[in-house]
Amino acid sequence: ANMSIFVNSDTKVIVQGLTGGQGKYHGLRNRDYGTNIVAGVTPGKGGQDVEGIPVFDSVADAVAATGADASFVAVPPKAAPAAILEAASAGVGFVVCITEGIPAQDEARGFNTLVRDHPGTRLLGPNCPGIISPGKCNIGITAGEIALPPTADGPNVGIVSRSGTLTYQALHELKEKGIGVSTCVGIGGDPVPGTNFIDCLREFEADPETHAIIMIGEIGGSAEEEAAEFIAASVSKPMSAY
Repeated sequence: ANMSIFVNSDTKVIVQGLTGGQGKYHGLRNRDYGTNIVAGVTPGKGGQDVEGIPVFDSVADAVAATGADASFVAVPPKAAPAAILEAASAGVGFVVCITEGIPAQDEARGFNTLVRDHPGTRLLGPNCPGIISPGKCNIGITAGEIALPPTADGPNVGIVSRSGTLTYQALHELKEKGIGVSTCVGIGGDPVPGTNFIDCLREFEADPETHAIIMIGEIGGSAEEEAAEFIAASVSKPMSAY
């Protein structure tokens, strides 16, 4: 039963920026967790490797060689929108961008280009901790050891959060109570997130491994109000929201 939402143990991940400090640190942590990290991408460093992970000059080269279907973007703010669009152009279906401080105009332009030209690619972030389906796949900066994998019988909880630190708190407190997590999605608090509450709530509602849902909001914007309308109309599973 390889359920969960967005990512699972079959997900093949590339790290854009694997040769950089943050990309290497978190990419190797994700690999050590058990995530299938198949390649890194850094222009001009193709042919090198990082602790056995091959590095390619472009996402297209990496996808052609490995069949990767997800990307972890760990590059600086100026380069991040282009990196996201490069992954989408190469056919990557799920892109996680942890980069903080992308100018709002760049973020808005990048996301709208994604929606217009690459409707088959889902972006998570930017400025988010990423996603973890405990025991299966961890893409981003979440510490895997604070997340308890789901059990066959449950009850298992799905988490979607705009706040990074409260994401970790929720994972940790559920683990202390012996409650497994199907998937935990940090969507980030930026003005133009690639994936929103409703996207995640819709997936959790349909996921048989998820029995209840936690939603964590943040100050600013109307995302929580929009989610509340969707919950009233379309979510049948028990929920708590903060």
